[in-house]
Amino acid sequence: MATKYRSIGTESNNACAMGQRVYLPCWIRWERMMAGKHAEWWSANDPTGRSVREFRLARDGSERPVTGALWSSAGRADSSSPLVLFGHGASGDRYQSPICHLARRLARSGCAALAIDGPVHGLRQVGPGGRAALGDEMRRETFVDDMVEDWLWALAAAREHVRVADVAYFGLSMGSIFGIPTLAKVPDAKAAVLGLLGTTGAGRPFAERVLADAAAIRCPVLFLMQLEDELFPRDGCLELFDALAGEDKRMHANPGLHPEVPGEEIDFSFEFLSTHLGTTEDRR
Repeated sequence: MATKYRSIGTESNNACAMGQRVYLPCWIRWERMMAGKHAEWWSANDPTGRSVREFRLARDGSERPVTGALWSSAGRADSSSPLVLFGHGASGDRYQSPICHLARRLARSGCAALAIDGPVHGLRQVGPGGRAALGDEMRRETFVDDMVEDWLWALAAAREHVRVADVAYFGLSMGSIFGIPTLAKVPDAKAAVLGLLGTTGAGRPFAERVLADAAAIRCPVLFLMQLEDELFPRDGCLELFDALAGEDKRMHANPGLHPEVPGEEIDFSFEFLSTHLGTTEDRR
């Protein structure tokens, strides 16, 4: 049965009236974000057989749902846990490799994981879905802004089911197109794995936006690049990497085409996220 989140209204006080900046308690900010939203949650299994909670968020007056999956941590249900957000690439969905693999390992480390379907992908497929439908979607002026808003709403909804401590992000290619602007809105993120994206080639339409948002990202970043990437040439990847504002950033460059990321980089991504989230994998 769908859960309807109530609006708590709009506060007014002397500080607001005087134009002073007021920092609301976290729970108030999240409730306000969920006001006017309807959420459906149901049990499911990811492609590896692990139990997840899938969801569909609907907004009053909008025909654009937000769909995704939430993996719980292996820790105690009454304790808080870090949450890793996963953005997938074009033609994939919330379960695109290596999301399920990393979510399983992170769960053994005490982390929860959240993945949402990109626009026209997965449970919100339009027409043929994937790359075939993505072209029309990309021509919308609010293409990126809408997905950033989707991420923030999904994160707010996840907080209704998980006691979230720290937040980190993993997303390559299209996952970075949306992830970089999203991270710019989540300044307390602890770490991010980004890459397979640049400002030239296929990245030219997003160059101005991702460069501006990269300048707001100060968390530690691991950036992956393929040296023979047929979509995003080296010069654009280097320009985007240089734009990241944080001092703790590193680039791993490997031979091969866009999808040929070595498996050891996925292992390193796990170690990178775990280190910055302060977790250790339980291999029992």
